[in-house]
Amino acid sequence: MTDAPVVLVACPDGPILVRGEVEIRDADGAVVPRRRSTVALCRCGASAIKPFCDGSHKAIGFRTDDEGSRPPEPLT
Repeated sequence: MTDAPVVLVACPDGPILVRGEVEIRDADGAVVPRRRSTVALCRCGASAIKPFCDGSHKAIGFRTDDEGSRPPEPLT
């Protein structure tokens, strides 16, 4: 690991981006392998590749409270 800072970015209506060297562990405490320096962590709960995001938040209309109350966008 390097001394570079770790940055977390909560994307509106999407994942949490993790930039930098940080160890990610699953619920049992096992280290989750990372293949990239920036990863997207699921926060909608619908991803098939948890803990990573697979874009499912778009299909289920996941919304965060980052921008206050908004009506859901129509699914197409």
